[in-house]
Amino acid sequence: MSTDDVQMGGGEFPESPEDLLPDDSILTLEEYLAMHAAVGHRTRYEILYRLVHSGEMSPKELEEAISIDDSTLHYHLNKLVDVGLVEKRQRTDKGQDGLYTYYQATVFGEVTLSEGVDELIRGEQEFKKIYDSSTSS
Repeated sequence: MSTDDVQMGGGEFPESPEDLLPDDSILTLEEYLAMHAAVGHRTRYEILYRLVHSGEMSPKELEEAISIDDSTLHYHLNKLVDVGLVEKRQRTDKGQDGLYTYYQATVFGEVTLSEGVDELIRGEQEFKKIYDSSTSS
């Protein structure tokens, strides 16, 4: 860390957010921000949530799980694929003709979900427990 780094709360952090990225980072700050922005939409958050917690799913399974029409689902899936949170895979299934398409969360999708919105929700639950126990005393 350079002498230009700022101290706050006992910890140091870089002056510029870009300085948080390792020198050999495979993603830019803009790409990380796009990932977080993508899960800021309720439908995309729910799709990612299902894929992280249920594993790979076909479009039909996702449509049924979140009660969404095909075109809307594919619009949001494409957004998640474009930013790298979800990947589209195809394979042949035994006994079936053609390719079977399914989606799964990437490592970036898993981390963005579990360390992002899910963590905020868990934090609120913990805060509520602390608050409730302090007010009942």
